[in-house]
Amino acid sequence: MVDDALLFAQAALAVESGSPTAIADAAEEARARKHAFEMNKLSKRLHREVGQAITDFNMIEDGDKVMVCMSGGKDSYSMLDILMNLQKRAPIRFEIIAVNLDQKQPGFPEHVLPEYLTKVGVPFRIEEQDTYSVVKKVIPEGKTTCSLCSRLRRGILYRVATEVGATKIALGHHRDDILQTMFMNMFFGSTLKGMPPKLVTDNGEHVVIRPMAYCREKDLATYAEHRAFPIIPCNLCGSQEGLQRQQMREMINEWDKKFPGRVDNMFTALSNIVPSHLMDRKLYPFETIKATGTPMKGGDIAFDEDEGCGDPSDGLPAETKVSLSTISIRKAT
Repeated sequence: MVDDALLFAQAALAVESGSPTAIADAAEEARARKHAFEMNKLSKRLHREVGQAITDFNMIEDGDKVMVCMSGGKDSYSMLDILMNLQKRAPIRFEIIAVNLDQKQPGFPEHVLPEYLTKVGVPFRIEEQDTYSVVKKVIPEGKTTCSLCSRLRRGILYRVATEVGATKIALGHHRDDILQTMFMNMFFGSTLKGMPPKLVTDNGEHVVIRPMAYCREKDLATYAEHRAFPIIPCNLCGSQEGLQRQQMREMINEWDKKFPGRVDNMFTALSNIVPSHLMDRKLYPFETIKATGTPMKGGDIAFDEDEGCGDPSDGLPAETKVSLSTISIRKAT
């Protein structure tokens, strides 16, 4: 961390000088140095998390051509920026091409992305398709447009990926998106399904990757603000209030505030699946289970041995607390 003692010492010297200007300058310098340190730390963390996700799921391989999908939002800008930085020092060689789908929303600033992409020196393609009119024609006023918009966009991007010769399609979803999707599927779709970090497209022709799967949304928001990306707001679907995803976002954010560590644990749980302790017969052969006389790995004692569970009597009044060792268990005769 920045040496706070040094900063305070500098401020103290300024105070002793008695000059208001010197005091203000010292305070401003201290704030600037602290901010620079924090942003450098954030940048390193995000680059590390993206690099780790790429490694863990073998997202990018030597010789790949990665099509980075750009919406103009904070997430896609951050993804492109980080991937371009990693490209410079990666042990493998891969190409990047940025692709934006101009859906012809009214007021869409179509000059912003071409100017930015030209400035940073990355090859790009702007695909113009009037999906906005299609969505507005098909979806009644006031109804959610996200589903249809997403399907139309997906089909177009798959076609463009083929045309540009991309071997990987990179999407800017992050950790929060993955958790929100899991709860949406659970609450509204009766399915225990999230958002995979890597998958094969519906038509089997492309591989989709999500390099920011380990990144927190709030970190990306701070990073995008620091980097001063020219953000383009989504006025077609993402701004609609009352959507299921917005409900999930608010729920998760509330948990994160009230119960520190809960969201981290939920995300980690996605990588620690125990099919034998769920109820999907397609994933585990419950019908064929038989007693073998051999202890089953991860059986009924799995939860009991979890050190994170703590004392089951914690939080109870003193007179009701009991020791599990004092409970007598009668053997069956």
